[in-house]
Amino acid sequence: MADIQCQGCGAVIQTTNPEEAGYAPASALEREDIICKRCFRLKHYNEVQDVPYQDDDFLEMLNQISETDGLIIQLVDIFDFNGSFISGLKRLTGNNPVVLVGNKMDVLPKSVNPGKVKHWLRRSAKENGLDVEDVFLISAEKNQGIEELSQAIDRYRKGRDVYVVGTTNVGKSTFINTLISNTSGEKDAITTSYFPGTTLGFIDIPLDEKSSLFDTPGVIHRHQMAHYVSDKDLKLITPRKEVKPKVYQLNEGQTLYFGGLARLDFASGERSSFVCYLSNEMNIHRTKMEKADELYNNHVGELLSPPDEESLAKLPPLKGHTLKVREDKMDIVFSGLGWVTVPEGDVTVTAYVPEGVKVSLRESLI
Repeated sequence: MADIQCQGCGAVIQTTNPEEAGYAPASALEREDIICKRCFRLKHYNEVQDVPYQDDDFLEMLNQISETDGLIIQLVDIFDFNGSFISGLKRLTGNNPVVLVGNKMDVLPKSVNPGKVKHWLRRSAKENGLDVEDVFLISAEKNQGIEELSQAIDRYRKGRDVYVVGTTNVGKSTFINTLISNTSGEKDAITTSYFPGTTLGFIDIPLDEKSSLFDTPGVIHRHQMAHYVSDKDLKLITPRKEVKPKVYQLNEGQTLYFGGLARLDFASGERSSFVCYLSNEMNIHRTKMEKADELYNNHVGELLSPPDEESLAKLPPLKGHTLKVREDKMDIVFSGLGWVTVPEGDVTVTAYVPEGVKVSLRESLI
């Protein structure tokens, strides 16, 4: 049988092993649009099934791009730039030009200046070793900025293939679906999902007779919170609407809990504002540092939720990272969860996250 690719994820269809990528029952081969069982369940029941691909397999697939001549679109999640930027991209894609696209612009507060965000993204990419041709801001979900980007892709590609790359959960499939829908009117050309690891091979979408747009597998960054929580919790912590900042005035010795997934201790400094940018569904709880451990041990998964039971079963213990915030207007970033802006510097905090999740300090985005 000649190889048939799943029209949802790009995996080669096979009918023998339900545990492997691309499995479909033999009856599915009689359909006009053939998709694997995994994509079928994702599409109709919003249910994701793990597939045994290792992180290195994804990177190896991406590495093939360096041998081609094309335009690279790197999609990042503006809400989680630190977690969704692929730092070794230049090595993976060779000399091909890169356009940086910030997705989920719609979840940032409306007061944010788009020009400043673009400048911030370009500078942050450069600091991570990547010079980009251009920067665009979009919302794939709301179809904002896609038309302008589509025209720019046509300009920059100069008749060449286009490769869309990004980490898992960055909105890559939604972006490509929106792009295709805008240009061809075809709905849901590829599977979309909140969940990590939807696209398993290169999906070839013809642009014209000589060139294609390729959706590529999502690179798995293990330091993102998404890999440590249940599907239900992932929906809860992923912002769907404009984030409403929550401001807390804290004294030294106070703690903020973000559900039971992260914690911020105000270790030392004058009374200070802490501005929290997280999903609106996220519960924030204030307490004293001396009572914080007891509160967590007694109430994680209840008063301090998320996590739910499924997340708790796989969540590593919280690990503290002490940060000295010397400058004014700095963000403490919890990868995959959000960030806390400290308007005035000269404070010391300890940020707790599940071991393996990344915490970082950056110049304030807002």
